[in-house]
Amino acid sequence: MTRANSLIEADLQCVWHPFTPLQGLRPPLEVIGGEGAWIYTAEGNKILDLISSWWVNLHGHNHPYIAAAIARQAHNLAHVIFAGFTHQPAVLLAQRLLEILPPNMAKIFYSDNGSTATEVAMKMAFQYFYNRGEKKPKIIAIDGAYHGDTFGAMSAGDRGPFNAPFEPYLFEVEFIPFPEKHNEEVVFQQFADLVNSGQVGAFIFEPLVQGASGMRMYSAEILDKMIAYAKAHQVICIADEVMTGFGRTGKLFASHYLHHYPDIICLSKGITGGFLPLGVTACTKEIQEAYRSPELMKTFFHGHSYTANPIACAAANASLDLLLNLSCQQAIQRIGQAHEQFADHLRKGSYQIRQVRQLGTILAIEIDRTGETSYFHEARNALYYHFLDKGLLIRPLGNVVYLLPPYCISNQELQLAYEAILEIV
Repeated sequence: MTRANSLIEADLQCVWHPFTPLQGLRPPLEVIGGEGAWIYTAEGNKILDLISSWWVNLHGHNHPYIAAAIARQAHNLAHVIFAGFTHQPAVLLAQRLLEILPPNMAKIFYSDNGSTATEVAMKMAFQYFYNRGEKKPKIIAIDGAYHGDTFGAMSAGDRGPFNAPFEPYLFEVEFIPFPEKHNEEVVFQQFADLVNSGQVGAFIFEPLVQGASGMRMYSAEILDKMIAYAKAHQVICIADEVMTGFGRTGKLFASHYLHHYPDIICLSKGITGGFLPLGVTACTKEIQEAYRSPELMKTFFHGHSYTANPIACAAANASLDLLLNLSCQQAIQRIGQAHEQFADHLRKGSYQIRQVRQLGTILAIEIDRTGETSYFHEARNALYYHFLDKGLLIRPLGNVVYLLPPYCISNQELQLAYEAILEIV
């Protein structure tokens, strides 16, 4: 038995992988290294990572600049409790994030990942009204939403097969239809009716792009209209930018496409360049003011053991250095232009596709004209292995093939993905 086979056998005996059926799929591949947009397996193969390893990798695998920053910080301060203490990497990161986030953001609260960032946001919103002695218990979300896998995040997410076992334990959420050109007025009216009830405290949304539901995209205009109406009626607006943040949509944050900014923004995924877990919930000064009181019970009693971990914050600062560099911003625009050209080619050709969507570095293609678009579409596994056998990591969302590559990817590497997609459409 080879070393690789031995490790896979051990994996199958003792490891439980995420989002992975226990029967019917091939064994996992052992990865031994990575560089740039490529990952390397123990079998001697290399695989082009076109989804940034679940949307986290901004600059390429094992980027030496971030690795060096982590090493320096690890020799200085690995971790310290963040209640009653602080440290330079966390303060510097907060300052830098507030410089590039929408200008109404004023405070940074740290957590561990995307789910906890949205949990924090919803708890901030609920307790904001509680501290003010107001009762606004309802929250609005959009059909098809995905905000994470913890219970609050699941409650605000799409109610379907993923969440069915937990349905009895989720709190009530008012869902509005996904806004598309043909139904925007109907959606807005339904939204306005809910807001007018006076019971709604918060509106949570993935700005412009719903990730897990198939990279579905909607207009900045309708979102702007809903945010403006919500703000006029004292409803807190929460933007889940866990996927859309840090350049994915072509701008640093999807909220930069808006004229009316959210009150709270959730960040994670690419924040550390794909090295370490870290979550951020940014909020306005007004949100925090509801907690500024001599009354102990108005404190925001939320925290995590690894809140503002210094090594994670150092990685995030290094990733920001790379992201804000002109060459990276040019790469984001270059990838967006390449995607746009390929999308135009697909739209003009005679291909078996239902729809092509593109915004910034995100490209999504619904490849089947028949049946419903769904994460559980039967084409998913066949498509995944089709690409994997060609040395491409493309993990379809049902029948939606999407690309969300690291910014270091070259046009020649992108072409490998485009050619593989053309073979199946």
